[in-house]
Amino acid sequence: MNLENKVALVTGAGRGIGKGCALELARQGAALIIVDRPESPDVATSASEIRALGRPCTVLEKDLFSREGCESIVLQAIESSGRIDILVSNPAFSMRCSFLEQESEDFERVVKGTLTSGFHMSQLVARQMVKQGKGGKIVFISSVQAQKPFANSVAYNSAKAGLNQMMRTIAIELSPHRINVNAIEPGWIDTPGERSTFGDDTILREGVKLPWGRMGTPRDIGMAAAFLASEQANYITGAILPVDGGFLLKDCRDET
Repeated sequence: MNLENKVALVTGAGRGIGKGCALELARQGAALIIVDRPESPDVATSASEIRALGRPCTVLEKDLFSREGCESIVLQAIESSGRIDILVSNPAFSMRCSFLEQESEDFERVVKGTLTSGFHMSQLVARQMVKQGKGGKIVFISSVQAQKPFANSVAYNSAKAGLNQMMRTIAIELSPHRINVNAIEPGWIDTPGERSTFGDDTILREGVKLPWGRMGTPRDIGMAAAFLASEQANYITGAILPVDGGFLLKDCRDET
């Protein structure tokens, strides 16, 4: 999966899945532009690890949840690198709450952070890719929650399901420009956010219950993103790739 001479823009790259994707793209030879929220405590570490791999890395601390912020990101990315060949779109905001108690403002905030910001970034980057005239790769980070309606996640479930359909629509519209558009559905991934939400004991206990016998890692997602961003995936577009260690199948096993 040789990504040398490619410029990759990865959002939400301070930690977790976004960082895993950025590091794997760097390992495969891409130059990185990584984005995280203003005053992120994590993005500098991500940049240092990418540079330690011998790859250039530009850091942008911007608000992904606004059109203006996304416009600024793309403008500065072009100013710094001249082009964008790969986008890994990983903005997300989750707030667990029961449907009956969900505040409308919080619902809208989750959808804005998870779905609408993905629209803004992908549209702006796609316009640049069309202008460049050499195709491109767009990879959305979705979730198995687009398929499984977990309780207390009505906003996040809805946003990720919408993201999948948005991806497919974008894929068909950008196919004449040879811009591949796909999505990855991570399962339960061992990230700092998940450990903060569920605790170390739960992560360890639940991981062994999965068909693969462990939680996923950010690098598992990163390797899938690197594949979809590579020449090997040139004939793949509009696809949703679960990377979940069998999470979606775990209730289908014969327990007798």
